[in-house]
Amino acid sequence: MKKYSIEDFKVTSPISLKNSQTKLVIKKADGELEDIRKKLGKLQDTMYAHGKYAVLVCLQGMDTSGKDSLIREVFKDFNTRGVVVHSFKVPTELELNHDYLWRHYIALPPRGKFGVFNRTHYENVLVTRVHPGYILGENIPTVNSVDDINDAFWDKRFEQINNFEKHIAENGTIIFKFFLNLSKEEQKNRLLRRLDKQEKNWKFSPGDLKERKLWDSYQECYEDAINRTSKPHAPWYTIPADDKDSARYIVAKIMYDTLKEYKDIEEPELDDDIKANIELYKQQLKSE
Repeated sequence: MKKYSIEDFKVTSPISLKNSQTKLVIKKADGELEDIRKKLGKLQDTMYAHGKYAVLVCLQGMDTSGKDSLIREVFKDFNTRGVVVHSFKVPTELELNHDYLWRHYIALPPRGKFGVFNRTHYENVLVTRVHPGYILGENIPTVNSVDDINDAFWDKRFEQINNFEKHIAENGTIIFKFFLNLSKEEQKNRLLRRLDKQEKNWKFSPGDLKERKLWDSYQECYEDAINRTSKPHAPWYTIPADDKDSARYIVAKIMYDTLKEYKDIEEPELDDDIKANIELYKQQLKSE
């Protein structure tokens, strides 16, 4: 099997999604994933004991790109106390009474844990950019009509997102941002499967077809967002997503290969007094 590295998928210079790979089939990816996710689970246990870093995993992609199943398969061997998943839907009334980043701030993982954002703060420069009328629901003082949502508005919003990520990275959060790069043809196939299989019907919404008609607009917005916000402290990775097994393996490998380079992540040393009396403690328990 060909060896793939982090750099094969990391965005370090401007990209064109139109020219980016959507299909990559890696032989035995499922078996390789099983090995890596066990290593990730053990590493998370160490990170929990270490208590210095949090990990934020951001997943973005078009409808049917495989976010839910990726979460299920990649984090299967984690201790449940060590990972929390947040799926961000349409903002609630409470969330709209705060700034758009508020609901993401309060969902950030504490040190020692993984947090997974299934759809993320980037929805605020993706869905709202394709549908700018949604911004009006945020009740921003300087925005009174769609005409106020101009290039300067988006420039400021990207600046705010970059500042948000820089702030949390500087305070101990390791950030992974994955764009699951799905082809339009494969999305059609997956939508058809949802309609063909009765047990999958519940996943389908007529709104999926309305959004599909805006495919090109979404691709433009994704490309701009990725190019503006892929930073050394919070890089984007474009993951070919037409083959689900391979996409899951690549995401897991990127996380593991990155985290194992943090040489300061290790289990804390026992207090000298406790270490010196371990045999005594054993004897006390055995003599009960």
